[in-house]
Amino acid sequence: MKNPLLALALATLSLPAAEPFDVAIEVDAANPTGPLEPIWRFFGADEPNYATMPHGRELLGHLGDLKPDQVFFRAHSLMVSGDGTPALKWGSTGMYGEDGRGRPIYDWEIVDGIFDAYRENDVRPYVQIGFMPEALSVKSHPYRHHWTPRAKYDEIYTGWAYPPKDWDKWEELVFQWAKHCVERYGEEEVLQWYWQTWNEPNIGYWRGSREEFFRLHDHAIHAVRRAIPGAKVGGPDVAGGPGGDFLEKFIEHCLRGDNAATGGKGTPLDFLSFHAKGWPKTIDGRVQMGIANQLRDIDRAFAVVARYPETKDLPLVIGESDPEGCAACQGDSLAYRNGTMYSSYTAATFPRKLDLAARHGVNLEGALTWAFEFENQPYFAGFRALATNGIDKPVLNVFRMFSKMKGERLPVTSDGAVSLDHLVAHGVREKPDVSAFASREGNTIAVLSWHYHDDDVPGPDARVSLRIPGAPAGAPAEVTHYRVDENHSNAFTAWLALGSPQEPSADDRELLEERCQLAEIDGPDEIESGEDGLTFSFDLPRKGVSLHLLEWK
Repeated sequence: MKNPLLALALATLSLPAAEPFDVAIEVDAANPTGPLEPIWRFFGADEPNYATMPHGRELLGHLGDLKPDQVFFRAHSLMVSGDGTPALKWGSTGMYGEDGRGRPIYDWEIVDGIFDAYRENDVRPYVQIGFMPEALSVKSHPYRHHWTPRAKYDEIYTGWAYPPKDWDKWEELVFQWAKHCVERYGEEEVLQWYWQTWNEPNIGYWRGSREEFFRLHDHAIHAVRRAIPGAKVGGPDVAGGPGGDFLEKFIEHCLRGDNAATGGKGTPLDFLSFHAKGWPKTIDGRVQMGIANQLRDIDRAFAVVARYPETKDLPLVIGESDPEGCAACQGDSLAYRNGTMYSSYTAATFPRKLDLAARHGVNLEGALTWAFEFENQPYFAGFRALATNGIDKPVLNVFRMFSKMKGERLPVTSDGAVSLDHLVAHGVREKPDVSAFASREGNTIAVLSWHYHDDDVPGPDARVSLRIPGAPAGAPAEVTHYRVDENHSNAFTAWLALGSPQEPSADDRELLEERCQLAEIDGPDEIESGEDGLTFSFDLPRKGVSLHLLEWK
């Protein structure tokens, strides 16, 4: 389909700001460092009910396709009272009520629909046990909030954020829910899920004390283990990396503290989870990302976990791992979300999470992207999302790239990389960060390269010379080159070129659906192959991400 306006706009966007600069990257194909952990396969959202809506189901299908039955989804408000009607930062399932005599009434219909939507699309639950049903909350009124991006964030913290007025009823509710999940999905299935209590209990999401949260957690985990003795349980999904001393005190409680539910010592702990966020801001009318803030959160939390012999080898999940904190918020500093700032940031951060885990000697199993989709909102409305009205954003195509990387991780060196220490301390505020992430499975080598800078301003392309010593000898490699940049795998620039329509025509919609997919582009013109491996070159624009798949038959 040809569109002169689109072609003109994309051609203009592709003009380099200056002459390209040279970067040399080397991938050592002969000395893998160990299995490549697919930490990217975790996602989540504030609004659980979007999963059962048309675009939500479609997006779940895209996520499940990335790595069937190994993608996990975490959602807030699975226990909140209500009829399941979603809104910004709100969701409900109405799973618990009481009759006139205070006797529990359980209703699993809505939450079953949510989990069914996951499983129908080869996604599994990362079960967040929360929040408090209205009939159990010690402060139930006000309960339902009506937050908008123009409201103060604190307005969301209503009756669902409080402790239970009856701890036994709280534990029994969790037990009955977990038991029901076994009956509906089977024990073999639910043993694969993650079970975790609440969200960010060190900030406003929890209106009780720290000790009350530990009590809440003890009862919840005891309930889950009563129903599913081998369930994978953990937490605390604390905000701000270690959350001050919260992560440390949680670990100590689980290892040696008094268990409020059992009367014994300690609480089962199969995994640990915390959150890490960046901090974008606007400077002179442009967005400047805060990659250092997110990496520092991770670095500090890993250091806490590594101090305890009992937790150093436990699986870790960064339960929310994002450029900033509020997916449903809008604003000038969040203008990075629709385009290639988000996708290049994602490509640059995920390998560094693995690097920090290796530095601390901890077991990073997942890093969860808190972004999904928002139903009945304008196209490209500025929310942190993977898709908008069924049109995938560029960032989703980076996850498609990650999903093609398998086997063992390969060492990479780049003279255009910003060092890990500098990234953690200062971010990318001077020269750009141009580097790569590589893997090998049999005779297939995957190299994902990025060109990232914290400042959302134009800059010259990088002319990358990629050398791969230790590559298979003999027949030449078959190369597939995927690209995310202004011109490729990018429906946002196509939408802008169409005039930013909020009611696209059928032809416009077809074009957007075509442009939102992961795009192949021409491979390198020349590949030099010899006894010491192979070498080729390619240009990588600022905010661009490339994946080269090299296959030897």
